[in-house]
Amino acid sequence: MSELETLLPDMIAWRRDLHAHPEFGFEEQRTARFVAAKLREFGLDEIAENIGGTGVVGTLRRGSGNRSIALRADMDALHIPEQGDRPYKSTVPGTMHACGHDGHTAMLLGAAAHLAATGGFNGTVRFIFQPAEEWGKGALAMLADGLLQRFPFDEIYGLHNMPSLPVGHFETRPGPIMSAEDNFEIVLTGVGGHASRPHSGSETLVAACALVTNLQAIVSRRLDPADIGVVSVTELITDGTRNALPGHARVLGDVRSFRPEVSAEVERQMRRIAEGTALAYNVAQEVRYSREFVPTINDPAAVNEAFAAAGTILAAENIAVAREPMTASEDFARFLERVPGCFAFLGNGEASAPLHNPTYDFNDDGLIHGARFHAAIVRRRLPIT
Repeated sequence: MSELETLLPDMIAWRRDLHAHPEFGFEEQRTARFVAAKLREFGLDEIAENIGGTGVVGTLRRGSGNRSIALRADMDALHIPEQGDRPYKSTVPGTMHACGHDGHTAMLLGAAAHLAATGGFNGTVRFIFQPAEEWGKGALAMLADGLLQRFPFDEIYGLHNMPSLPVGHFETRPGPIMSAEDNFEIVLTGVGGHASRPHSGSETLVAACALVTNLQAIVSRRLDPADIGVVSVTELITDGTRNALPGHARVLGDVRSFRPEVSAEVERQMRRIAEGTALAYNVAQEVRYSREFVPTINDPAAVNEAFAAAGTILAAENIAVAREPMTASEDFARFLERVPGCFAFLGNGEASAPLHNPTYDFNDDGLIHGARFHAAIVRRRLPIT
């Protein structure tokens, strides 16, 4: 039995403990203490806490090599009430690990324990445990806190579990792999009044409904069909009641794209449509548009190295180039803006519930593959010569 296989029961126990005690972004106090305590137990050279709020960075050095690579796991949970009766179900009402960050943390802890015990590389490894990935602020917070200056590294690698992909399967791709995410809020202001007398004011509900419909034309009629874009309206909120027409309405949603030019064009068209719709319905409008996530762009050379590392631990038929980028977003992208690296997917099983679903659970069978990949990429990129 390999060193990592002997660690598997520990990784499962860690993962389930973290699952039972989820914490939202920048609130990962218990999780960070848990991670730091384990890294000390493993004998890492340095453990730094409170990086970017609740982030933890562990450093492990072997040999005399002057190169450094980073491995990253996210730690935060979501404000989703967990469904199901598994024995390690969330003990925090309304919060759960619905995206598998408990598993990501456990597999990186397993890799840290293994590499600390067995070495097999020449250089420096940074184990980055990041807060607040889900709302796109954690990577930026760590970078703003001097991550690259205080704990420099030449490359970075990260993993995310993928429902529907079989356990033991690995996918990534060079270039764009995950999209940018923009958020928008369009506020319509008019004059509400009695439901029996719509002609006496300029109510906003019909205008808001027209706006929702008109926004669908951005992707279907305003963007080049060769470009990928998604515009999703997710909320329509008014101040009306059953017998009163609203004088105020808010239309909220998000936008996904892979190029800054597409994001800019979506915003431009959205502002034009909002202005025209408001004019047609005699209401005022205001568009609030923000860019929350940038596209996740993998470095081609790092992708080649990730495939080569995966090839040492997985069957060739279980390794694939992802056919197309995903329109989900990931703040690992902020690290890739500054250093080359690769973000990849590991299978969570064909029967897995979707990410962000209240019945989702990380598949413990995937822990060993994630830990093995982390160790393999370290030994490949920091070889003993």
